[in-house]
Parts: sequence; C-alpha cells; structure tokens
Amino acid sequence: MTTSRLSVYLRCLNALHTAGIKTISSQALAEQFNLNSAQIRKDLGYFGEFGVRGVGYYVDDLRDHITKILGLDSPHRVGIVGAGRLGTALANYNGFGRSNFTVVALFDNDRQKIGQHIGKLAVHDVDEIANVIRDEAIDVIVIAVPAKAAQRVLNQVMSAGIKAVLNFAPVSLTARRGVKVKTVDLTTSLESLSYFLSQPSNSTVTQPRRRTSSKQAWMSKQPNKI
Repeated sequence: MTTSRLSVYLRCLNALHTAGIKTISSQALAEQFNLNSAQIRKDLGYFGEFGVRGVGYYVDDLRDHITKILGLDSPHRVGIVGAGRLGTALANYNGFGRSNFTVVALFDNDRQKIGQHIGKLAVHDVDEIANVIRDEAIDVIVIAVPAKAAQRVLNQVMSAGIKAVLNFAPVSLTARRGVKVKTVDLTTSLESLSYFLSQPSNSTVTQPRRRTSSKQAWMSKQPNKI
C-alpha cells in the first residue's frame, strides 16, 4: 500500500467536489482520472468499507476519510532549511495551504541572509533551529541545502524532535528509527525522462485522451456498482 496513491485519490475527489459531483463508482473514477479501478478498490479496502453497492462512493464522505487517513485533518507547521533559490521558491509556494501545511520559518547559515525576510517569513540562524522548532511547534522540516550539509542538518532536526523530513538535497540520508525522510531527487527524475526520450520506440507523440469537464458526462459514466 502506498500513501502516494491516496494523495492522488484525494486530489481527484477534490476536483469532483468542486464540480458538484455527489457520488461516483470506482470504474468512473478510474476512467475520469486515468486510474485503475481494481487498485482503487484494493487501496480503499485496506482501510475499511467506504463504498455502497448500487451507489458507489459518496464523494464528500470519502474525501473526509482519506483526509483523516493522511493526517491532513490537523494542521502541520513546516520549517525550511536553506534560504537559497530552492528554499525561497518553496517558501513562496501557495499550494501548501490547500493540504493543511503552513511554512512558518526559514533557516540558513549565511550571515547576510539571517534576519532578513522572505515575504512574511524571517530567516533564522540554523544554529537556533532547535529553539525555533520548539517555539513555532514545527513538525515537518524541508531540507534545501547542498548535499554535503544535508546529513548534518538532518542530525540537527532529529535531535530537536522532528520525525518528518522532506529532503531536496541530491544525497541519500541516514535517519534514526522512527524518523521518516522522503527524498525528492530532481536530477534522477530528469535522467529518467532523458532515458525515455532516447528510446527509438518513443519517437512518436501519443495524444492525450480528451477529458470532459461536464457534470453530466461524469454522472453518465457511472455503472451501478462500487
């Protein structure tokens, strides 16, 4: 079971909610968002019985369930270590709030940046990170520093009690038991795309399937089963 798929389901359900859709079957959900209906049923079944035979899933109820499963019913306070271009871009990203994450602090070791503001956020001395984590009730840290400094930063935030870390440094980090580190390696992802483009079989472009946006089309696709 991967929580990343639950995040995808939640995003799809949010779109359905915005469109005013009240119920949807796994088959219609899969067809609309290019998912796998059997996988949807398997993933959701891991956490309980959410569907109703002959109706499907109630969109708002399922949204609430997945939100709670992902722990998004409670706010998370985020600190970003590294006030360079990447850290600054992340601090200015407006999408965090939609998932109940709020960036509350930036950290750096550059004396010219410490004390400055990026938007409404002050840049703190990274040596004060333990105190700021405590004072701001930070529970998630984003690492946006050069690779050579990333493990040292991780050690600092683990010592301060942080158990959830998103790492953008291009290096594998060693975390203690009970600490989750999720690494986003942009270079590796781009190299994977480069490999795809280099294959002769990918010389033609596949046209994406057209997606209807009307409420009637969504509803008409739904079979009377979960």
